[in-house]
Amino acid sequence: MEFQDVVRRRRMVRRFKSDAVPAESVERILRNATRGPSAGFSQGQAFLVLEGAPLERFWTVGSDAVDESVRTAPLVIVPMSSKRVYLDRYAEPDKGWTDRDESWWPVPFWHIDTGMAALLVLQTVVDEGLGALYFGIVPQKVGAFRELFGVPEDHEPIGAIAIGYSDEPAPTNTSAITRRRKALEDVVHRGHW
Repeated sequence: MEFQDVVRRRRMVRRFKSDAVPAESVERILRNATRGPSAGFSQGQAFLVLEGAPLERFWTVGSDAVDESVRTAPLVIVPMSSKRVYLDRYAEPDKGWTDRDESWWPVPFWHIDTGMAALLVLQTVVDEGLGALYFGIVPQKVGAFRELFGVPEDHEPIGAIAIGYSDEPAPTNTSAITRRRKALEDVVHRGHW
């Protein structure tokens, strides 16, 4: 599929067939996720892949932010960021910030880079002929999520991505249809606001 087609076709899917995602597709999705930008090549992302029984356990802590129809997805990938990895990397001699002070960072690149990895997941899903939904894990459930899956305290889930074959009809009454995308001239400011 051409890249412009991937960008144009990417949308959120909220109902999935129960058919398993082929292992080759899962591996391609994960390989592509690791190709995103990474400040200082810190590579402070991790991905928890959930299928089968582990996925069923996930829904006990991860279903509060989605409709029940999403639970038919046969695969969920939880991208996580690690601030510690970035602070450690930038305390290395070639970076020169030996104090590990978070104030050196104008924005939390650990979350931004992980968000870019999540977008690569979403784009690869489209290229694989699949559908996906990015959703959050409600803050009150993050502790239970960590405990359930043994996630280290220094890894923060930035959300979750349900993946599978779409079981939705062509969109007719979604926000993307009823609310038009803003015009380019409304969001792009060239040279001055």
